[in-house]
Parts: sequence; C-alpha cells; structure tokens
Amino acid sequence: MNSITLNPKRDYSTIHHHPWIFSGAVREVTGTPRSGETVAVKDSKGRTIGYGSYSPASQIRVRMLSFAPDAVPDASFIANLVAASIGRRADFWVRGETNAFRLVNAENDGLPGVIADYYDGFVVLQLASAGAEFWKDAIVDAIRQFVPGCRGVYNRSDVDSRTREGLRTSSPAADAPLPNEVGLLAGEEPPELIPIQEGAIKYLVDVRRGHKTGFYLDQRDARDAVGSLANGADMLNCFSYTGGFGLAARAAGALSVTHVDASSAALDLARRNTDLDHLCGTKCDYVEADVFKQLRLYRDQGRSFDMIVLDPPKFADTKAGLMRATRGYKDINLLAMKLLRPNGILATFSCSGAVTPDLFDKICAEAAFDAKRDFQIVARTRQASGDHPVSLNFPEGLYLKGLILRAV
Repeated sequence: MNSITLNPKRDYSTIHHHPWIFSGAVREVTGTPRSGETVAVKDSKGRTIGYGSYSPASQIRVRMLSFAPDAVPDASFIANLVAASIGRRADFWVRGETNAFRLVNAENDGLPGVIADYYDGFVVLQLASAGAEFWKDAIVDAIRQFVPGCRGVYNRSDVDSRTREGLRTSSPAADAPLPNEVGLLAGEEPPELIPIQEGAIKYLVDVRRGHKTGFYLDQRDARDAVGSLANGADMLNCFSYTGGFGLAARAAGALSVTHVDASSAALDLARRNTDLDHLCGTKCDYVEADVFKQLRLYRDQGRSFDMIVLDPPKFADTKAGLMRATRGYKDINLLAMKLLRPNGILATFSCSGAVTPDLFDKICAEAAFDAKRDFQIVARTRQASGDHPVSLNFPEGLYLKGLILRAV
C-alpha cells in the first residue's frame, strides 16, 4: 500500500486522532497514490498509526478514516461507518418530531467530507473531499441498505471545496456544477418540493436548487430559541432564505414578520411555506434586496423592530478571507443593533468556520460599542444537537455559532 510519513513534531495531532493532515506535516510520500485513494499513515519513526484518504491537490493532504494500524479501510469498513452514523440518529425516527435531519456529519462522524441529509424518505448527499468521492459507491450502497424506507439518494456535491480538492475545474465556468456533482444517484427522483415538518411547522424543501442540501437543518435548535422570544414582536428576518426563522416566530405569535433576501426564488418559497400553516394574525412582508443596503435604508427611514435575525451565508471559507469576513459581520451587526427597539432581541449567527466563537463574541461586542448600545447575552446556539455532533478531537467541527442578545 502507498504511504505517507509525517515530520517529527508534526505527528502529534494525528496520534491524538485529529482527522486532518496538512501538506506541511508530510515528510515523505511512498508510491504514487491517486486522488482519494487510501494511504497508510506513518509517524515520524515510521510506525503505521492509521489510514486516510490522499488528496494531492489540497492543503489538507490526508483525511483520516482509521486510527488503528490493523483497520484498513475497504468498502465494508466504509459501510460500517455509514451504518453506525445512521444508527446514532435512530431516535429521530422513533420520536417523530421531525422528518428531516442529518444522517452523516462528515469528520464528526468519522467520514471526512461526507454530508448526508434525510428529507422524508429521500437522502441528499454532499461529497466535499477526494476521499468522499472515491468511496461514493460504497456510501450510496450503505445509505440504501441502512436508512429505513429510503426512497432515493440525490447528489448535491456542487460545493466550492471540491475545487480545492482538485475535483472541479478552476476555469471561469467552475461556478456551474459538473455532471457528477448534481443528480440522482439511486432510487426514485425526489419531487420538485419535499414537504417536511419540524414540530408543528411545515416547510417545502427544494433539494435540487436550494442552499446546501436544500434546507438549514443545522438551525433547528436556534429556530426554537428564536420562536420562544417572538410572541408579540415585530420581526425583521434578514437573509431569510425560505422563511425558517420567520415561520418559527409567526407560529409563536409574532405580530409581523418582514423577510429580506436577495433571491426572489427563495422569497417565493417563503410565501408558499407561510401559506402551508394557515396561521392568522401575523402580517408578513417579503422584500427582495441586498440585506446590507436594506438595513441602511431602514436606518435612514427611522424604522425599528422588536426582533431582528441575522443568518447570513458564509463570509469566509478559509482563514485567508477572515479579515474581510470580520468587517462584514461587524457592519451588519452594527446596522441591526441601531434598528432595535428598547429590550429588543437580536439573534445573530456565523457559519464561517474560520470565525471562532470567541472572535464572534468580540465582533458583536465591538459592533455594540460603535452602536452606543448595551446588550445582554440571552443564549448561545450552535448547530442542532443530536444530528450535528462535534467530535471532541475536531474542534473545527463547530462551524455554526449564534448569539441571542437583548438590548438594555
């Protein structure tokens, strides 16, 4: 088997089960491993300490699959990892509170680069790394075998990280998904819109064209938290997408909800989602606009709100974009803070992995200082519990962080 040997003092994190090996940690490559192929990983003394997927185009040169010298990954090994991950979500089927949840959470479930989300019988798969693509067939077979009542598996691997993995072209047309990135992998074609339910709230999900795999499953707990504070509020839902936070607020008794998003298609689906629940008494507006510009417009108009939600897309994919992301988060939080009424609630989030929870706290504190307002932290949120676990050995797995703040 092909292998890599690590540099002295650079094998510590791998020995302690961190799943990423960066190119600078590799002293020697023995053989000519292909993209995604399994390589033996040796410490600086030449002892095999595990096995991982090789990615020659990426700064993350190897993603670990096994940390045991006698556990060589093959198709059955991968299938067992998938089965174990699905088994850890068995309570979701038993409780029946929702029919949409994550089945595989990448490195945090021992399957680097693999995301699998369940929507009422359909599984949407995202393969973001060379190793994930290499094991695609084994992963799909295992999903069909171990997901109860699996009707179909759909591919949504149209993610930017595949460019860094050498799986996509870097030409000007790289924004367009490639034929092997989107489409049916097995079973039935999913319907144009899949109906899902979270508690008492219904949503329609577009798994073909929607963000991520179609819906922000990772914000389930945060939607509950926002809803618990929304009764009687005039709410501004920024980066509203298909209305998730607004619908949670509406179900909890918000007086009005204003959805703001740059996508007319997302707002159209937000309208349809609103119509699903047949709730009366909440006035809903839908504004197609750039959120930064719209917040400035509301400021100039003297508008104010009891509750504002900021759930922007990722501002930084890597540490290289961290400064620009920091400025963006501060700007948008500063604008929102100025629009809040006394005792108003700001629910603000960052899904940029490069922005740590401590840094996000600091950004929001600086925005509050510049806004000349004081805030209390009412709650902290992270990606939804149960189906979005974070490995203790992989702190990078905590990518989503949120603060729910009250103006005082």
